[in-house]
Amino acid sequence: MAHPEKPTKISKLLRIKAQEFLSCTENTAGFLQIIRHFESGADTASCLLALDMIFTHLLKDRKMHFEIVPLKAVERSVENDKRKWLMDTYEECYIKILDCMDHDNSKVGLQALSTAMSLLATECRHPLLRYTSDQENYFPVNKLRSVLMKLLSVKRNNTPLINKHTEYLIFDDILFYTWKLLPSLTAKSNPNELYIMNYLSLLEKMQIYPNAETKHLCGEDQASLINFDETLTKKNLNRVWQCIMLWEHTQETHRQLLVVLLEKVLVHLDKPLILTDFLMDSLDVGGPVSLLALQGIFTMIQVHNLDYPNIFAKLYSMFEPEIFHTKYKARLFYLADLFLSSTHLPEMLVAAFAKRLARLALLAPSEDIIIICHFVGNLILRHPGLKYLLHNGNGAITSLDPYIMEERDPLKSNAINSSLWELQTLQSHVQPSVAAAARFIGAPLPSVEWDIGKVLENSGDDIFDKEIKKMSKLIVLQFEQPKELTLSRGDKVSEFWEFS
Repeated sequence: MAHPEKPTKISKLLRIKAQEFLSCTENTAGFLQIIRHFESGADTASCLLALDMIFTHLLKDRKMHFEIVPLKAVERSVENDKRKWLMDTYEECYIKILDCMDHDNSKVGLQALSTAMSLLATECRHPLLRYTSDQENYFPVNKLRSVLMKLLSVKRNNTPLINKHTEYLIFDDILFYTWKLLPSLTAKSNPNELYIMNYLSLLEKMQIYPNAETKHLCGEDQASLINFDETLTKKNLNRVWQCIMLWEHTQETHRQLLVVLLEKVLVHLDKPLILTDFLMDSLDVGGPVSLLALQGIFTMIQVHNLDYPNIFAKLYSMFEPEIFHTKYKARLFYLADLFLSSTHLPEMLVAAFAKRLARLALLAPSEDIIIICHFVGNLILRHPGLKYLLHNGNGAITSLDPYIMEERDPLKSNAINSSLWELQTLQSHVQPSVAAAARFIGAPLPSVEWDIGKVLENSGDDIFDKEIKKMSKLIVLQFEQPKELTLSRGDKVSEFWEFS
């Protein structure tokens, strides 16, 4: 009895039909079947791969290629009519390939982007039209524009596609033309939140300067095509940023806007001081937005000599119990360390920060207590007069502590007359690493500051793993000494456990 043949995978069938068409382009039946199957919406990923293979070979073999002579019409012939049909079919399929970037299946969308960029690169090396007169090297700008328009969707979050597109931004030609096209793709009126998030995600991935390693997606023979002008890219960045600042932002887009501003944009702006009002207003929003705005203001003070007299009061007010449960916690400690790095600050001001952090340490997670202990220790090293807080008896009794936690002005908090009894309390913490960090107040202070950068990203899991490594040899795994190969079930086991 003969065994039934296994059904051939659709991807293999499509590949066979594609190869048959490429071996004899006169027979278009298989090619048209692939297109119809693609348009039906079935097996989209396999169809994309088959179309990629077909059009890549057609471009390389110049089956859709036309020589253009100035002031002379293209001759009508059977061969040219076929070339024209293949070219039109290619352009129609390219639009449908781009539409697949909106597919509900993310894998199909990613494959559509890969296919579109693959065909773009092949077309750049093998243009559809070739002019006999002198002309500059060719780049399919309109196809890249279409790709970017799909990425900047107003209907869906395209973060996976934009992350995939980052793989192509390492090529100087793609990066250069993306910058060149971006101003024309920037919404002039108020777009919706999805468009803004997609736009900011794309902008965050782009750099102003050429890549360290010069590569071109369209091939190194096209390198002369690119004159990567950093002045032009900075000019385009300033143009698009002016539009972005006029958009109406939600809490989420406001936060993302500040992230992109601080990490990518601020250093390249021609007139950064015009952002002062925006950053000041952002400080009053609260939460992560205020923290990010604080970093922007610090940069403006440090680099552009901005005068902001109440900056320490703003920083002081951000240290609330909620900060320990946000992902920007490390950024706040880093900024506070920079703001308070000067040894010329008033001791009353620095004492307020030390006391507030010590009080918050009673509520903070274990990993944050260690940061606070090192942070307060560094403040005392910078301001030796604060050693008074370690041994002052005025605030040792909680009910008599003169410190005013609710006071928003650090200079009026009366912290200088208090003590750091909170850290004394933490020396009895259940976590050994926390208790050890708090014991610095009873020991001679070191000559150099603690490096808080090493503990800023620590988590509770890191502390647990560290303690397990210390105590692993002390954990008893067997309390009865085995005398045979099998383990005995002693009276103590049966007393406390019942085995069914």
